[in-house]
Amino acid sequence: MLTQLLRAHPDAARSPEQRRAVRAILSCRTMQRGGHLYRCSPCAKLEFAYHSCHHRACPNCGALKASAWLEQRKLRLLPVPYFLLTFTVPEELRALFKAEPRLCYDLLFDASSRALRDVALSKLGGEPAALGVLHTWSRQLVFHPHIHYIVPGGFLSENQLRWIRLKDPTFLLPETVLSRRTRSLFRAALKTRPELFAQTPAAAWRKEWIVNTQAVGSGEKALGYLAQYVQRTALSSQRIVKEEHGRTTFNYKSRDTGGWKTLTLDTPEFLRRFLQHVLPAGFHRVRYYGWWSPAAKTRWARILALLDWREPAAPPKRPAWSMTCPCCGKPMERIAALPRGPPA
Repeated sequence: MLTQLLRAHPDAARSPEQRRAVRAILSCRTMQRGGHLYRCSPCAKLEFAYHSCHHRACPNCGALKASAWLEQRKLRLLPVPYFLLTFTVPEELRALFKAEPRLCYDLLFDASSRALRDVALSKLGGEPAALGVLHTWSRQLVFHPHIHYIVPGGFLSENQLRWIRLKDPTFLLPETVLSRRTRSLFRAALKTRPELFAQTPAAAWRKEWIVNTQAVGSGEKALGYLAQYVQRTALSSQRIVKEEHGRTTFNYKSRDTGGWKTLTLDTPEFLRRFLQHVLPAGFHRVRYYGWWSPAAKTRWARILALLDWREPAAPPKRPAWSMTCPCCGKPMERIAALPRGPPA
């Protein structure tokens, strides 16, 4: 359904990133991408399998990568309580984030991760770890940039000789202190760009920024939640109910009840909401901090020693994908490669 809407509205994409995303989505699993031809020996049936586009804005790609990422991250879950922290951008800054997404997303990552580190060192005397994932949409696809962090409830002392545990496994750090520190760091960083700082409403610096902290037990469910946004985009094709008379209806989950509701928008508005969540080219949506950073191997080894804990063995690799016959269900033989077709 989404590809049909994008083909019918070729002017929906405004930025170069959006146009690249649309081209990828429209070519996904079509002859434009090339592929392979398979044959079932018992049935003599032939099947084409075209390649995926692997664009992170494509609603049909990314499931296997997200699953592999989740399995890898589960191996690093320590036997400690975990917390899900959400740092939200105030409404007054959303226009600036739309105009300068790469700069503003980077600033938000930097300010929020530094605030977490500063407050942890000040209140608990230890260095935290964090895994952050940028999320830019609300349930109704409204532009709503925020960052989710998974944070272990334990800290490495500054001299790296002690493991600091939480006194209360349901409380990490004061939200108000995190909020004000994030706001201060973001404001100071934005001041280095006077032309952008001048565009910011003063109310953004007077109001409290929303930071939410939630205890999430062992962390597995929270990781599963974030895995949905690591490789995939704001909306899956299955959530689009229908398009008729120039209006598109899609499903979304209600925040209040947890049940599914529908929302109908003019199709150009629906596509605008969908495409505004295409990230700048090369931007890293997932980032690691503290002793979860890829560069912190020595500190990670130190923590394993302090906790007398070992990472679980990695699960066996999944068997490579193979085409199965839709008639008899047996594996099919790949007999030919299909070259890429001409652009549409």
